[in-house]
Amino acid sequence: MRTVILLIFYLIAIILVSPVLLVLWAVKKKDPVLDIGKWVMGVSRLILGLKIEVEGRENVDPAKSYVYVANHVSFLDGPLLFYVIPQRVRVILKKSIFRIPVVGAGMRFAGFIPVDRKRMSGGKRSIDEAVQAMKEKGYSFLIFPEGTRSRDGKLHDLKRGGFFLAVAAQVPIIPITIKGTFELMPKGRIFPRRGKIKVIFHPPVDTAGKTPADIPALASQVSQKLGT
Repeated sequence: MRTVILLIFYLIAIILVSPVLLVLWAVKKKDPVLDIGKWVMGVSRLILGLKIEVEGRENVDPAKSYVYVANHVSFLDGPLLFYVIPQRVRVILKKSIFRIPVVGAGMRFAGFIPVDRKRMSGGKRSIDEAVQAMKEKGYSFLIFPEGTRSRDGKLHDLKRGGFFLAVAAQVPIIPITIKGTFELMPKGRIFPRRGKIKVIFHPPVDTAGKTPADIPALASQVSQKLGT
């Protein structure tokens, strides 16, 4: 029943938001699109019966740019963090998601970046675009460095792309540990259960003066934090 209500809410939201997006596109205002997205995710959380406990929010300075790096155990993780992170945050997402009507166009306009995983150069191109956006516009980005959702709820090897992004843009990394979403909606489950979720913002990991040679050490440091 909760899922049906959520789908009805999404349908109504898309109908109402579509003309607003056209106006924002015409006047080139991107931040309100993200604010609308946060509101939608907040209402979705209430409909699904998800209770969120947040720890370490004081580690985030809303005036700074960051690369947020999180573990990934559930489909809930992305929408949840988009709502909880105390900034307007962009995400690098697989290209297919941008084909969703209205939503995909809104994400692309707001500064979300598609990545074509089928092409060898796809990841590098997306990272380069994100670096440029961080340097020129002060954006922050959310990355799931495992590349895909964990099937067993455990943290797996971290890919290097998010760390290249942080080093190239010379911005701090904030590791985020998500607990509880795997139990509520593991990979393969269609509908989430009600329950509690905990999100931990760890202290920033500095990248000032770091080079690509430092990425393995940065990844190891972040991996240790994500596992706590």
